[in-house]
Amino acid sequence: MARLTALNLEEVTGKTKDLFNAVQAKLGVVPNMMRTMGNSPAVLEGYLNLSGALSHGKLSAKTGELIALAVSESNSCDYCLAAHTFIGEKLLKADPVALHAARTGNSTDAKTEAILQLAKTLISKGGLVNDEDVNKAKNAGVSDAEIAETVAHTALNVLTNYFNNLANTEIDFPAV
Repeated sequence: MARLTALNLEEVTGKTKDLFNAVQAKLGVVPNMMRTMGNSPAVLEGYLNLSGALSHGKLSAKTGELIALAVSESNSCDYCLAAHTFIGEKLLKADPVALHAARTGNSTDAKTEAILQLAKTLISKGGLVNDEDVNKAKNAGVSDAEIAETVAHTALNVLTNYFNNLANTEIDFPAV
């Protein structure tokens, strides 16, 4: 059972209503995570702003989804695993095998694997990576900008993982 309430779209007002309308216009639906984040418009707006900013970065949308899966697996977030598997398969047309491999930080592409391994290392070390961890990514061709964005994607997904694990958000995507 959910620990925080997913707000009803027809009952919200003010900033939350504006944010829900923007999400609805973009996605066609307001997922339960965002409906629950809407209890604090500041949290929902912060999530949407960082997510939106990263969508204009160096890392592709597919790589962002793969990072989300790697981080979500590390943090045992069933909601995010379901959401990002669905997004990866249905919206980005990613190979289901590649999506599953990302959960363990693996990829058939060496650069992508280095990014996923860096994200998982950030999680396992609480952000306290060392020179060797960073150099592994750089030696695989990951640029400083891509490393910075890997940290940001990881942080964004830690936010959603922790939020959904705390809220026990009802999964509204196909379970994985």
